[in-house]
Amino acid sequence: MDTTSDGRPDENDLVARNLRRYRLERSMSLGDLARRSGLSKQTLSKIEQGVGNPTVETLSLLGTALGVPARRLLTEWGTPVFVQRADEVQWSPRTGWAERMMDETYGSGDVRTLMMRLERTNGASTVVESHTPGTLHHLYVVTGKVRTGPVSDTVDLAAGDFVRFPGDVAHVYIPLTDRVLAHMVTTVPRVGRFSPTRPIVARNDLPHNGIHDS
Repeated sequence: MDTTSDGRPDENDLVARNLRRYRLERSMSLGDLARRSGLSKQTLSKIEQGVGNPTVETLSLLGTALGVPARRLLTEWGTPVFVQRADEVQWSPRTGWAERMMDETYGSGDVRTLMMRLERTNGASTVVESHTPGTLHHLYVVTGKVRTGPVSDTVDLAAGDFVRFPGDVAHVYIPLTDRVLAHMVTTVPRVGRFSPTRPIVARNDLPHNGIHDS
């Protein structure tokens, strides 16, 4: 995933992912979208490659053609796993303190913040079924080591590491040390995605994961 110099997601890359997601959800080809939006296939191809640098007017035309508000193209939905390692962190000095930017999510929805305590028991892992489409988990490891992420794309994390991964697919929590303490933020969009591939659960069905909250 591309990021800016201060560690934030690149907006062109964000638009590229969302444009392709919405287009494919509607079973539209680039030619279909070009006809609906009045934009050329070459322009659309560049945008989907993350090199188009679309203007506000272009985003408005795309939103109208796709049947979504233009701001939805700048809203982070389920994405590939993003990892920030402790030894790669950049701290930004401020007056009286320093900041570490881990992630930003654009858009509105429900936000749940909690501390997670995991204990290793007989090598068992905690498998969590998929949540509401668009759910994202943002996990920062305080102490210990843990394997987490989508079942098909797990990552091993140590204290100081951060990961963001989609929670709308089955995912796991596997302690690699006797005890793990982690800080978790879960974001759930209020607006359902177009034509979801599975039923949308109630909006207040925020994931608890069956793990102790502190």
